Amino acid sequence: MRTINVKDITETVAQLCKDAAYYLPKDVYEALKKGRQTEESPVGCVVLDQIIKNAEIARDEDRPYCQDTGMTIVFVEVGQDVHLEGGDLEEAINAGVAKGYVEGYLRKSVVAEPLFNRKNTQNNTPAIIYTKIVPGDKVKIDVELKGFGSENKSDVAMLVPADGVEGVKKAVMEIIEHAGPNPCPPMVVGIGIGGTMDKAAYMSKVALLRPLEERNAMPEYAKLEEELLEMINKTGVGPQLGGTTTALAVNIEWGPTHIAGLPVAVTICCHACRHAEKVL
Repeated sequence: MRTINVKDITETVAQLCKDAAYYLPKDVYEALKKGRQTEESPVGCVVLDQIIKNAEIARDEDRPYCQDTGMTIVFVEVGQDVHLEGGDLEEAINAGVAKGYVEGYLRKSVVAEPLFNRKNTQNNTPAIIYTKIVPGDKVKIDVELKGFGSENKSDVAMLVPADGVEGVKKAVMEIIEHAGPNPCPPMVVGIGIGGTMDKAAYMSKVALLRPLEERNAMPEYAKLEEELLEMINKTGVGPQLGGTTTALAVNIEWGPTHIAGLPVAVTICCHACRHAEKVL
C-alpha cells in the first residue's frame, strides 16, 4: 500500500491548470502547422498563421492561450493500492483548481447555480471530476480546460442500431454543420459511441485527450475517424473564415451498449484543445 497526501493532489492540479492554459499540447501545435501547409484558402492561411503565432507567444510568455480558460474537467485514475490521506479527494482537486486559476491569473468562468442566480464562484470551481479505480499504486491526473464556445455546439444523437455506420456519419455531420464557424475552428472532434446518453458524452470528452496523430486501435473505428475528418474538411468552414482545415482530427471512443441503442455523442473542441497530465 502506497500513501499519498492529498496536498500533493492539490499542488499537481494547480500546476496542471496553468500548464494546460499556457502551453498548447505539442500534437495540437504540430497539427496546426500541418494544416497551414495544406490549407488552400489564402484567408485560411492568414488565420492559421495568427493562431500558430498566438500559441508561440502564450508558450514563451507563460500567458493563457485563450481568454476563455474554460471549465475545468479533471479525470483521475486512482490505483487500488493507493491510500490517500490528509483530506477529501474531491475537495483537494477543487482546491487545486482554485489555486491554479487564482495564481495563474486565469479567467474564472464558473457560476454556482446555472439558471436563476448565476453568481460567479470567483475561482473556477467546482470542477467536473471523473474518478476511476484502477490496478496499481499510482494516481494519474488529466486536466482538460473546456472552452464553451465549442461546448455549446456539442450534442448527443440517440440512434437505433438500424441507423448503422451511415446513420452515425449523418448524425455527426449534422452536428458539425449546425456548428459552422462558431466553435472557433480548426476544431478537434471527440466522439463517443455506445453506452448510455451520459456515457457516450463522457467518452467523447475522453477522446479529446488522445494524441491527434493516434488512431483508434480497432481498424473499423480508425477508418471511420479518417472518413469523418475528410467529410468535415470538405464543408468549407475552414479556420473560422473559410478554407479546407475545418478539423485537425476526429477521435472516437466506443463502449458496449444496449441491444436497442446506438448513442452518439459529439464534443467539439476549438483549436485551443488544452489538456495536461501527470502521474503521481
